[in-house]
Amino acid sequence: MTTSSYDKVFKQLNAKPVKKAKYIKFNKPRERSCGIALFKCKNCGRNRGHIKKYGLHLCRQCFRDMATKIGFKKFS
Repeated sequence: MTTSSYDKVFKQLNAKPVKKAKYIKFNKPRERSCGIALFKCKNCGRNRGHIKKYGLHLCRQCFRDMATKIGFKKFS
């Protein structure tokens, strides 16, 4: 479930606190301790192709766009 639709449901359930608590209990996103979904890109939110070396936390596509601005050089 995307965050936008999750927020839409909250708008409808604000008048019903008991149903809202039950909804949150069963439908909240899982807390991750390991796996591919644990790390996300700071820029776009992707979780595949993640580069966490040097504390970058960027996906490979965003890294290609930002590499020269960050200070990396391309060696060919």
